[in-house]
Amino acid sequence: MTLRLTTAMRSVTGPHRASNQDSLGCSDDYVFVADGVGGNVGGDVASWTVTHRLMSALATRHARDLDTDELRVAIAQANAELGLRVQREPALSGMATTFTGLFCSEGAVRIAHIGDSRAFLVRDGVGRRMTRDDSLVQLLVDAGVIEPEQADHHPNRNVILRSLAGSLADTDGMTLLSVPAQVGDRWLVASDGLTDYVDEPQVLEMLASAPSPEDACEALVAAALEADSRDNISVAVSDVVDSADPQARPYRYLGAAASDDQGSVGDLSR
Repeated sequence: MTLRLTTAMRSVTGPHRASNQDSLGCSDDYVFVADGVGGNVGGDVASWTVTHRLMSALATRHARDLDTDELRVAIAQANAELGLRVQREPALSGMATTFTGLFCSEGAVRIAHIGDSRAFLVRDGVGRRMTRDDSLVQLLVDAGVIEPEQADHHPNRNVILRSLAGSLADTDGMTLLSVPAQVGDRWLVASDGLTDYVDEPQVLEMLASAPSPEDACEALVAAALEADSRDNISVAVSDVVDSADPQARPYRYLGAAASDDQGSVGDLSR
């Protein structure tokens, strides 16, 4: 069985931000979100750089053909490009991005995760979060300092402990998981512009009940805007399908990755 992803994506700046620092990228065997960290200078450049560098690497090989070590190396090489950009443009020093992505393999979906963007899975109508935030608040929860229900409203909930920032050691702290897959699974990757403002049970209910990935994206973004999200909002919803078509590789990207200011817009397959 050849697993593929049918994906819909949405990314909006939102009413409280001057620019969109999130980037989304997908093909038929991967999808990911990168969120420029903390409004730092160059957050949009960081998410854009990682997105385009990784998608360029995956344009010549299917993600499913990479083993776990090769996948980590591909993300590490995209991260290294951040360091090179800072060398060329010192004003970008301090830029960084989260990264949460799904990559098909034989009979499984692999999760690559660093930071506080999140991945969720709905299977047979039951949903759950599949990632753990690399954040100060999660550390406090793990240590028993605060209760889990306090985390979503903690004043330091946006302080993250790991990200992609151009250092060779960054990907050492990246989580890589493999989840056995089945046709009909529905996945969501999202930036914290959604998850900081819409409660997780509501996210999972909308993800499970939407007729299609497109409908799910529209509902999730609308809920975040209704909740007056103060951040950029980026979501990608993917259904797992069985397809033997070897030519289906529609590359797409959104958000900062599709900004005119970054010098590249649109669809990599064109």
